[in-house]
Amino acid sequence: MADPGTASFLTRANALLRKNLTYQKRNIWSNFRLIMIPLYLCVLLVIIQVLVDTQFNNADENRCGCQCTVTNQNGKCVNKTCGLEFSTSDQALFCPISSPPRWPPLLQVPRPDSRAVRASFLPDIGLPDESCRRTRTCPVTLLFTGNNHSLGASLLGNLLPSSVAVNSTDPLQGLAYNVLGTEIEAGDTNYLDPGISLNLTIYNIQSRCISNAAFSFSFGEEPLKFKKELKCAQGLNLWRNNSREVNDMIFKGYRKGNSQGKTNEIAAAYDLLNTDRNNFNVHIYYNSTYKENSRNTPTTLLRLPRSVNMVSNAFLQLLQGPGTKMLFEYVKEVPKVETRLRLDIASLIGPLFFTWVILLLFPVILSSLVYEKQERLRIIMKMHGLGDGPYWMISYAYFLAMSTLYVICLMIYGSAIGLKFFRLNDYSIQFTFYFLYVNLQIALCFLVSSIFSKVKTLTVASYIYVFLSGLVGEFLLEFLIEDPSFSRGWIIVLELFPAFSLYRGLYEFGEFSFQGNLRGADGMKWKDFSDSAMDHVFLIIIVEWFLALTAAYYIDKMSSSGKGPLFFLKSPINKSPSLRRPSLQRQGSKVVVEMEKTDVTQEIEKVEQLMLEPSTSHAIVCDNLKKVYPGRDGNPPKLAVSGLSLAVPSGECFGMLGPNGAGKTSFINMMTGLLKPTSGTGLVRGLDICNDMDRVYTSMGVCPQHDLLWETLTGREHLLFYGRLKNLKGSDLIQAVEESLKSVNLFHGGVADKPAGKYSGGMKRRLSVAISLIGNPKVVYMDEPSTGLDPASRKNLWTVIKRAKQNTAIILTTHSMEEAEFLCDRLGIFVDGSLQCIGNPKELKGRYGGSYVFTMTTSSEHEGNVERLIQDVSPNAKKIYHIAGTQKFELPKEEVRISEVFQAVEKAKSNFTVFAWGLADTTLEDVFIKVARTGQAFNVFS
Repeated sequence: MADPGTASFLTRANALLRKNLTYQKRNIWSNFRLIMIPLYLCVLLVIIQVLVDTQFNNADENRCGCQCTVTNQNGKCVNKTCGLEFSTSDQALFCPISSPPRWPPLLQVPRPDSRAVRASFLPDIGLPDESCRRTRTCPVTLLFTGNNHSLGASLLGNLLPSSVAVNSTDPLQGLAYNVLGTEIEAGDTNYLDPGISLNLTIYNIQSRCISNAAFSFSFGEEPLKFKKELKCAQGLNLWRNNSREVNDMIFKGYRKGNSQGKTNEIAAAYDLLNTDRNNFNVHIYYNSTYKENSRNTPTTLLRLPRSVNMVSNAFLQLLQGPGTKMLFEYVKEVPKVETRLRLDIASLIGPLFFTWVILLLFPVILSSLVYEKQERLRIIMKMHGLGDGPYWMISYAYFLAMSTLYVICLMIYGSAIGLKFFRLNDYSIQFTFYFLYVNLQIALCFLVSSIFSKVKTLTVASYIYVFLSGLVGEFLLEFLIEDPSFSRGWIIVLELFPAFSLYRGLYEFGEFSFQGNLRGADGMKWKDFSDSAMDHVFLIIIVEWFLALTAAYYIDKMSSSGKGPLFFLKSPINKSPSLRRPSLQRQGSKVVVEMEKTDVTQEIEKVEQLMLEPSTSHAIVCDNLKKVYPGRDGNPPKLAVSGLSLAVPSGECFGMLGPNGAGKTSFINMMTGLLKPTSGTGLVRGLDICNDMDRVYTSMGVCPQHDLLWETLTGREHLLFYGRLKNLKGSDLIQAVEESLKSVNLFHGGVADKPAGKYSGGMKRRLSVAISLIGNPKVVYMDEPSTGLDPASRKNLWTVIKRAKQNTAIILTTHSMEEAEFLCDRLGIFVDGSLQCIGNPKELKGRYGGSYVFTMTTSSEHEGNVERLIQDVSPNAKKIYHIAGTQKFELPKEEVRISEVFQAVEKAKSNFTVFAWGLADTTLEDVFIKVARTGQAFNVFS
């Protein structure tokens, strides 16, 4: 098959996309169960809503009261009449009110134990001593300032009445001459004023309390009729020089404004500015912290009208005299129709539930990323040519599409079954919020995946994160949001934690839908965007998404390439191979060894010549490649590869032999980009493995020691994916896949279309070899490719590898001498990180196998006869094995002739009993053992 060339960016991206879609199709039921989770939670909310409607919203005490007016003979009510006159005070709020009650306007005053008194952090301006708090007689303090002190002093005297005005025939008109105050903040309507309906005292604010006498008055009409006691509270008017002093005193008196933690509250303050007899211009200071914005305490009315009336009346009396008054008799709400209690559970607890729903995607996406990392699938894809760009683009788009579909289903489910949380709020705002957050969540998954290496560990950690985030948001963050005394700045700091920004956005949706449902209005619209907290939540999410994505890509690039933290500052222009020069500095002790091994020395010289005169005839060139692992836990550094020089031309299979721990895998890992060399360099088709690894991968195939496969993908789907990465398309791709499957005996019997997870170990091994060879890569690394195969499959696999090496440079590691002799054109025996010998199998056996191996088994008493026999045949023979009558000897070939050995044995048989005997030439296994022992012995004594 012709060389398919290098796959383009889009071709590799298409390959990964097709693989992901196939993988997703294999997991269709898992995806279905995931998408059904939002539906289950929405149905649960509906069930809870039905219970709330039954027990609360439709309960008798939460709707207008009714009375039966007509009954039948059986005593069953036939007709009911409902209205205000049949209702309790609680039920009255739900009745139609055609003529709302009139309530006297009240002034908001601090509680007696919070009113301003003399303190170290406040100026001494005539405030009373703190002892008044014990008797609950502290005055209500009002501050004044302005440009005209004398005019201000006149207004101070007219502000509060000095006596109680009583009118028994019309209480409201009589009370209009007085200034009434309450400690209770107003409600959200004036149908029922909490300051009057609650069983608390109403204060009559006077300039001077003559006695502690209390006066009783009745307000309203049945059933909203209340009898209240008026208690005198002295008003204290104080002048300050300027508005800065007023601000300072109000701030320090507020319960969070002073370092001592004491509360010294001012009822109100007036800045007269440039007021004179011809110009009335006033700024009024009032306590706005009673205006809360939470689902439990709706936005309250402000008791500001009485403050305005007080200063207006004082100015009018200044101009017209004390007999002139502008009476403020009552406040009254507009008429209303019958209402019902509308507690929407989805809006109340929806933020907690939907936080869990959205965050459930976090462990799903994170598990997918860490699974590829744990099973080393990301690495094997990269080794077969999948670059970082296509991987990031397709993976991100894949997770984004999955997440977007998930949140769309959530919105559809919630709207279809009637949850006000979704129906009342603008869908475009909801979708934009969810879309922005899932982008942030995907970026966080990429970032967090760099921390974990095991799916089980991250699964536990991620689900703890999901459930704790929802619970902390519900029971801490929401409490802080609804606490007006808690700094808004700290709320924003808390929202920097991604799960809390999600909760805050859902909280705002719940708040608007709750209020909209309660009042029969819409929820959040774009016009409410700035009034809510959504503006800064959106900003936080966008900024964190950008930072998380940038950090994730940076860490991934640094870890996958083995580069330093400042790799992006290095010049992208690499030196040409023609400009490189080999390192001539070798370790002294090693030079002597190398000089004694002419084959290794010749290889070094060939490498040096190739480095000086680059040529494409050698696909792999390693020059003085070295890898040292740093010492840990008190252990010295470990030298894994020591100055390896090797050149492998195209069309050659080079076998690496060596005992376990010799450094073979470290060498393969350096050549495949998993490890960065400590020193030296390696060239693959003229490309440096330290700087051009991404380009090297496009022409490389790898069969790792352990099979790296997707359990749910079939063998055919694996080969289709890797074939596309090698730029195979159309009929060429189909043909290459079928030929690969046939060559490794995975085509017939439906094996090709079975999931790889159901393959036996041998079948997985054959599939891994087929993957490494598909697309005719120019360089292939095989790490023990025939491990676990039966003899027939092993022989067949050797034929496949031998046929594939025609235009490919193959480096193969194995422990099978038979495999090495059959496949490899040249062999190198690796011991303790260094190359001990190199050559084809015949040369190595000739060089290191200059002896015959003679074996004879006799009874124990004739062992001496055997030794004498061997001494007669070969005086320099060496015994290498002896156990229970069986002895082995090495006979130098130059001393013996095979015919002489046979004659000597025949003669010996007549003298003593010989059970068995044999004469064998040196095998490759003998060469390997001899070289390995010699190399290890030399390293020990050196």
